[in-house]
Amino acid sequence: MPSRQKANKTPVAVPVPPVGQRIVSSSHLVSEKSPELSEFEFGLIIATHAFNRWLIRCMGAAGVKDMAPVDVLILHHINHRRTEKRLADICFVLNIEDTHVVSYSVKKLSGMGLLSSTKRGKEVFFATTEEGNALCQCYREVREACLMPGFSGQEEENARLGDLARILRQLSGRYDQAARAATAY
Repeated sequence: MPSRQKANKTPVAVPVPPVGQRIVSSSHLVSEKSPELSEFEFGLIIATHAFNRWLIRCMGAAGVKDMAPVDVLILHHINHRRTEKRLADICFVLNIEDTHVVSYSVKKLSGMGLLSSTKRGKEVFFATTEEGNALCQCYREVREACLMPGFSGQEEENARLGDLARILRQLSGRYDQAARAATAY
């Protein structure tokens, strides 16, 4: 329930719902230490699926319907700043642990004529072809037309989005550390 303000702009306190009324996917995981973390995780779950659905549909509207979300992410990252990328760098930046996932996607995108590769010594570098770059630009046009009208572009909104981005990066570090701890548990 959103907080409401009186005419004099004094915020009205909104009570925090008890654990039984929290919006979570798994009530048995709610911790007394931070019940909000379970609410965040549920938000992350539904946001992840919505974002993946968006990636697929936006790319479909841009002209290619055979891509998985990871393919779209990898294509855009390789096109980023129009510089060549190594497989290890792609995995590192996108935080993908399984290099086979990235390798399969790169082969798929290369087979579609969207990527080219250059071997230097033992390293292979990938870049978008002109067709790959054009597809990324078409995706951008669809993104601007379909997603961006939902945002105001105002400084306050952009600052909140920036804060959320920083929090997500911080939490990804905590989840990565917890994953390492769980591996040794």
